[in-house]
Amino acid sequence: MKRIYICLVAAHTGLGQCVRRFSDYPYTHIAVSLDASLTDFVTYSRRRHSLPLDAGFMHEYRDYYAFGAHSSVQMKVFALPVSEAAYARILRFIHDCETDEAQMFNLFSMVTMPVVHGFRIEKTHNCMSFTARILALSGAVQMDKPYWRYDIREMDALLTPYFWQEGKLRRKPSPGYHRYMEAVTLSETIRVSAGTLLTLTKRCLTAHSRNED
Repeated sequence: MKRIYICLVAAHTGLGQCVRRFSDYPYTHIAVSLDASLTDFVTYSRRRHSLPLDAGFMHEYRDYYAFGAHSSVQMKVFALPVSEAAYARILRFIHDCETDEAQMFNLFSMVTMPVVHGFRIEKTHNCMSFTARILALSGAVQMDKPYWRYDIREMDALLTPYFWQEGKLRRKPSPGYHRYMEAVTLSETIRVSAGTLLTLTKRCLTAHSRNED
């Protein structure tokens, strides 16, 4: 029997603070750690702190969450037991996401989640659908709807029997921190953001046309 760790994160970002203010719920990000040290987290998220639309599959570290002057980050963690076969499926899924260069962050599904409750775009995930897909592969929880329709609060409730710990996780340095925190120019922000939105829109339109045929 193996364990994986589902980690709910109270993000210090401006977006995270804004969402908490309107939702009255502390956790705005979700990731998976494969060991109890909670030092390496896999998820779909921004690749650089200052460029939110440059996003996709990520390895994140404690100082990505407790960045700048922050010394810790609030987390709620569940320890999910999985069989050897399920663990192998999860590792294969993570590897496929990490090595597929076409993978993108599903921004459109994330921002419309409160209204349409999630939708799929080919070769995309966000932090919620990625984690929920891992829950589906684990076979450890009963999921009553498609995985991409689960938000963080719903996964929090679903995982209640596997609660492990909640509290402040202290910052630890990582080699990629300075690259992650690098400032970006306005021109780069415009170029990357426009490219991301255009590519996602094309994929949505392609999928819609395919469905009509």
